[in-house]
Amino acid sequence: MATAAQWIEGARPRTLPAAVAPVLAGTGVVAWTHDEVWWKAALALVVSLLLQVGVNYANDYSDGIRGTDDARVGPLRLVGSRVATPAAVKAAAFTAFGLAAVVGLVLAATTAWWLVAVGALSILAAWFYTGGKKPYGYLGLGEVMVFVFFGLVAVLGTAYVQAEALAWAGLLAAVGVGALACAILVANNLRDIPTDTESGKRTLAVVLGDERTRMFYGSLVSAALVVLVAVAATTDWWALLGLVAFLPLLKSVHTVTDGARGRDLIPVLQQTGLGELLYATGLFAGLLIGR
Repeated sequence: MATAAQWIEGARPRTLPAAVAPVLAGTGVVAWTHDEVWWKAALALVVSLLLQVGVNYANDYSDGIRGTDDARVGPLRLVGSRVATPAAVKAAAFTAFGLAAVVGLVLAATTAWWLVAVGALSILAAWFYTGGKKPYGYLGLGEVMVFVFFGLVAVLGTAYVQAEALAWAGLLAAVGVGALACAILVANNLRDIPTDTESGKRTLAVVLGDERTRMFYGSLVSAALVVLVAVAATTDWWALLGLVAFLPLLKSVHTVTDGARGRDLIPVLQQTGLGELLYATGLFAGLLIGR
């Protein structure tokens, strides 16, 4: 039986900034036009956090039963470490998804019912990342789906449930947040290239190889910087408060380009997650001030 502390660690709380950031960014964009609805923003945050926890447990379960996590370097994996049964971890994943669906239904009922379809697709994407017979995370498509669902869908969805409209600034913010969410996964998969190659998990990092994956990471961080400037140009220059994110992000880029491997890449995950959170927080605060 896993302890409560192990269940919390298995939920991978250090990945939660990737769930908070899109809600902050989306809310900041609508707040700039005075269209924010704070209780809807709070519900969107709950949905995002539950989906993140759900996908973490789902990955733990699916990778664990395949043996992918048997030699994993990094945070505790419940199934791979044999501290929890696969059935228990699978149940935890679906519990999180179910709760996310319930809260999401409230948002759909008070905004537009077609959002139910968006929520259903988000849950399916979370499960089939490593679940099912042909998980797309094993086919080099993980980063694409993270960009779509933890960038475009999460930011634009947060903005839409509040303002019931979309704007170019929201799309730009979604691209920036999505790029940094991808960067977290790229850093994670860069670290795991040796074990993923051995287990047959063909992530994008395995396909690209070590050197090009490091270049890709730097490109994602650079794209986030360019997009932030574009958001500021279309809204208010106070949005450049998001530049504070590049204090940890530049450090992480240096670590990646310097050739760090294995456990030495774990701080990069933390720095990239912090960078994404600061990026969205700075954007949110700047647009509130600038309005």
